Amino acid sequence: MWFSKSGVSFRNPSFVLENLSPSTLPRLLRRTVLSAIAAGAVGFVIAVMIAPLAGLGVVIGVGLAIVNLRFLDSQVAKIEIRGEQNTKAVRRQLGGKTVSRLIVMTIVALGALWLDTALGIGIVAGLVIYQIVFVINVLGVVANQGDM
Repeated sequence: MWFSKSGVSFRNPSFVLENLSPSTLPRLLRRTVLSAIAAGAVGFVIAVMIAPLAGLGVVIGVGLAIVNLRFLDSQVAKIEIRGEQNTKAVRRQLGGKTVSRLIVMTIVALGALWLDTALGIGIVAGLVIYQIVFVINVLGVVANQGDM
């Protein structure tokens, strides 16, 4: 079992994340986008050496992930919390559009994979690069939170 500097167990990650200060999330998302662009640029260079269309796919994949994040951010900002609203209502408000975005991203990736294998694999690689960068940034923020 892992513990943060404040002694909070990482066994229940939702408890750790809900105790982050409100100013942490915008900084985390900005850092994630910038880090993903940098990692995507490295991935682009490597992918272009393997197959030129794979490099384009990496750019498209990282771009899709960033656009998805922006849509999610604007969707969350529009949610009205009325009093003691339960989590089911919030999930319902977020769920439909989130599933729609993920379906569109999946169709884009599978369609590109069907058109050109290198392009499709590049898109998936770009999406994976973004997710890895996001997880690393979240772990860094959680590990650095001292006063939870």
